[in-house]
Amino acid sequence: MLRDIKHIAVEDIAIAVIPVDLNLAEEEQIWEVYILNLKQTPIENVMIASQGYGVFKGEEVMTSTLRHFLGDMSPLSFSLIEPIQHKVFGLNNEYWLSFYINGEIFDKKYIFLPESINPSYFTQIPLLEKRGVMIR
Repeated sequence: MLRDIKHIAVEDIAIAVIPVDLNLAEEEQIWEVYILNLKQTPIENVMIASQGYGVFKGEEVMTSTLRHFLGDMSPLSFSLIEPIQHKVFGLNNEYWLSFYINGEIFDKKYIFLPESINPSYFTQIPLLEKRGVMIR
């Protein structure tokens, strides 16, 4: 039965974390997480589950799992998933995406590793025309 399930690679979909204002003190900074549909086709019924997990001050921690239903996304578009606090950047920040194209389901897990959301890893984010950290 498992062999009957198609595993189709997800391409041209990205998750990006972008600071709103880097001029603020580190503990006051606001960051936002976006999904980018870089495809030439729409994606439908976009659902994202987000959570953080890892070790903080020597103890295993896990944040609540948040589920975000974004509906349909046009080709070459983006949508805000959630704001994210700087204090969870020391954890693994996971975004599990699922969506449909022409009735076929796709899913992919994006994980920002601890300390990877950092200005030293910034790149230019397409569509948003801002700098941030992106996983494609």
